[in-house]
Parts: sequence; structure tokens; C-alpha cells
Amino acid sequence: MSHRHCGPRGRVEINIPEALLAMRGGPWGKWGPFEFDFGDEGRGWGRGRRGRRRMFESGELRLVLLKLIADEPRHGYDLIRAIEQLTGGEYAPSPGVVYPTLTLLQDMGLIEEAPGEGPRKPFQVTDEGRKHLEERSDEVEALLERLRDLAPREEHSAGPAIGRAVKNLMTALRHRVSRDGIDDELLHEIAAILDEAAQRIERVK
Repeated sequence: MSHRHCGPRGRVEINIPEALLAMRGGPWGKWGPFEFDFGDEGRGWGRGRRGRRRMFESGELRLVLLKLIADEPRHGYDLIRAIEQLTGGEYAPSPGVVYPTLTLLQDMGLIEEAPGEGPRKPFQVTDEGRKHLEERSDEVEALLERLRDLAPREEHSAGPAIGRAVKNLMTALRHRVSRDGIDDELLHEIAAILDEAAQRIERVK
């Protein structure tokens, strides 16, 4: 089946294997036994039992991200995984909400890029950011406790983590196409990456 996308270089057509599409139970993210949402911060990835209600009110996600960065320097993807771990896989904010929130925290002077080499640097908290957390420490702890309460009491499978990984793949593809467009060379390169991932999954013991 072909899906069309209009990017800066015009309309492109991406062929998605029929078998992969057959796993999808709906237009917004149920693939086989895994379910995740393409939405705002009010939607979680994973089984979605509790994640479909709005998780954070205005400014609350900002405090959670700031606290996690104060604990240790982190990239955006690390923050998503940290929240997912806090909730036992029941909730993870979408990249489309996390990254703009990080930009806002930078603009507020509460976080900054950590020194180091490489194009992707983690964020670290500033002195102003630590002061902000101290002033709202009770609220921060209540938010973290809310996330911990989502964690299931019994052990669950890794379905939510796989759902998150598939969501990240689809997000990366969408962002790449919308930003740069796509051509045959890039399509073959992406296909090679996916083929390699499939082979590695088959070899997992």
C-alpha cells in the first residue's frame, strides 16, 4: 500500500508493506498487541488504559522535565524514557510536546546545553532552574508521585516499550520527510536500516 506525503520537494509516495499495515487496528496507533497514540501530552503510549486522559495541566510537564534534568543531564529522548519508567510503561509524553517544552525552559533560563563534544548535547539545569524547583518543591513531588501511582502493581510485558519505539520510528520518518523531502537514495537507505533492524530482531535469543 502506498502513502503519499507532500514535503518541500513535492509529493512523494512511500510504500508500506501490506503485512505491517495489516497489524494496525486503527488509524492512530494500534499495531498487533501494542497500542500507542499520535497526540499531545494528554495521550500516552503503551496500552493506553490510563494514558488517554490529560496527564498534565499547564506548566506541570515543564516542572517534571526540569526536575529530571536537575537529577542528571538528559536529552529529550532520555526524558521520555525516564517518565515512561516512572509510570511502569503506562504513560510517555510525545516528542511533539517534550521538545517545545525544553525550548521554553531554555528561553526561561532554567536549563542550558551541557558542555561537551558532538552535535547533540544533553540539557543541564541552571542555578535559576534549581531555585525555581526549590520554590515549588511540594508541587514537583506531588507530580512525581502522580506518575509513580500509574505504575502497575504486577509485572507487565514489554509491550508499551515496543509501542514507544515504533512511535519514535514513525515520528522520525515523518519529521525527515516534512523537513527535507525524500528521494530514491534516501528511501533505499531507510529501507536498509529497517532491514538490518529486522535481522537483528530475528537473531535475538
